[in-house]
Amino acid sequence: MSSFGYFIKESLQGFARNFSTALGSIITIFLSLLVIGVFLVGGAMLDNLITSVESEVSITAYVNDEAEQGSIDRVMEDVKGMEGVSSVGFTTKDQALENFKSSMTSNPEIIDQLDGTNPLPASIDVELSDPQMVQTVANEIENNAIYRTICEDSNNVGDSIKYGQGTVERLFQLTNYVRYIGAALVVLLIFIALVFINNTIRLAILARRKEIAIMRLVGASNGFIRGPFLMEGAIHSLIGSLLAVLVIQLLRMFAIPQLESAIRFLNFSVDGTTYLFIYLLLIVAGLIIGLIGSAIAMRRYLKV
Repeated sequence: MSSFGYFIKESLQGFARNFSTALGSIITIFLSLLVIGVFLVGGAMLDNLITSVESEVSITAYVNDEAEQGSIDRVMEDVKGMEGVSSVGFTTKDQALENFKSSMTSNPEIIDQLDGTNPLPASIDVELSDPQMVQTVANEIENNAIYRTICEDSNNVGDSIKYGQGTVERLFQLTNYVRYIGAALVVLLIFIALVFINNTIRLAILARRKEIAIMRLVGASNGFIRGPFLMEGAIHSLIGSLLAVLVIQLLRMFAIPQLESAIRFLNFSVDGTTYLFIYLLLIVAGLIIGLIGSAIAMRRYLKV
């Protein structure tokens, strides 16, 4: 414990001697971890939003009015066995018309224009367990031999299958791009934090080079000499990470509720467990960054 107390004392003295440099290091770590934390929270919010949007992704395969129920049932059985499908249902022409009327209650004039006719086709409705497989499942339905005989448009089977083509594909591309850019940003910020920690510890080593030389002469161990510098880097990172956690918590308490109330139709709320995990991750990541940055600096400038 006496060595540990010495490490803390020496690291605090080093902090005071190089206050401006140490402050720059702390601010850099704070800003880096803050951006990383905000990105992680935003990523969790985006994942929740994507999940809610993806849950709405489904496939509607329209069938013609002359299709026999036996053929429809066989197609439904085939679709149920496809990978990525969670459930399969069937909507009759009459049900399709009723659903349309329910959705057009604010525009009754559109219903009146139907003049008692029902132009809507029946459909096989497919819910997915894995929305990312929507294109694969749609292609399998399109290639189903029985479905090709009962689809609404036998001249172009693909036009009888609807799942938001184009929009769904762009959504998945966008989410993948966001994840790649976010990962690259995190790596860049960690690198910047490491550079600042490295410079701070280098200056601390230079400021104490005479003292280090004396410690070597009296036989101090390498671990004893390195200890204060590792502790100093850890302190910088701990302060920076705690500041980042504090700011994110303030955003959680004041800014995010305002955003959620302003955009109530989108579900991107993040639960407390996720926030706690992010906070712990930032603190641990900060300590690791501090220790690694200090170790790199000592390896280059402290020849022990």
